[in-house]
Amino acid sequence: MVIGYNAMSQEIINNGIIIDSRMTFAEATAGTKAPKKVIDALCLIDVSYYSFDGKLHLGQLIVHKTVRKDILDIFAWIEKTRFPVARAIPIVRYNWSDKASMADNNTSAFNYRFVQGTKRLSHHAFGRAVDINPCQNPVIYKDGRINPPGAVYRSDKAGAFSEASPIVQAFLSRGWQWGAHFKTMKDHHHFQKL
Repeated sequence: MVIGYNAMSQEIINNGIIIDSRMTFAEATAGTKAPKKVIDALCLIDVSYYSFDGKLHLGQLIVHKTVRKDILDIFAWIEKTRFPVARAIPIVRYNWSDKASMADNNTSAFNYRFVQGTKRLSHHAFGRAVDINPCQNPVIYKDGRINPPGAVYRSDKAGAFSEASPIVQAFLSRGWQWGAHFKTMKDHHHFQKL
């Protein structure tokens, strides 16, 4: 059975898990402008999570090999606690558009791109950052702008993070930085490891 949503499709497999993404590494990195050295340091991982429909989903993230275990451990906690994740699909599905991925509330990691408004490569460009539920955890700029547009941040809502969130603490305890601690903006969906 195939179910359509947002111009994408999901597949339900026999054990009831909904497949949000099932790509090969070559498919998940097709068309990136990243140099071979960067690509060679990445891996594609399967992650499972309960989505906002209350059902178990399987998605994928491309991450740097050195953070693979951290992400797998944190997503095991996400699944165990049923913290809702909308979807996790490699950003190639969005033609490498961070804007389109965020608008679709997609959780993503690797994307060879610059930090918005700069000429500095993002931690995403090396697979050392992950964005989770951008619509529940938007970026809030000092001038009041919110990204993705129309998103509302309420830390008490399902799928949103707060300082006390066990998932935030799981990232921090593993040496990750949380974007809500940034000085120039509050990037609630962003976690990065130096």
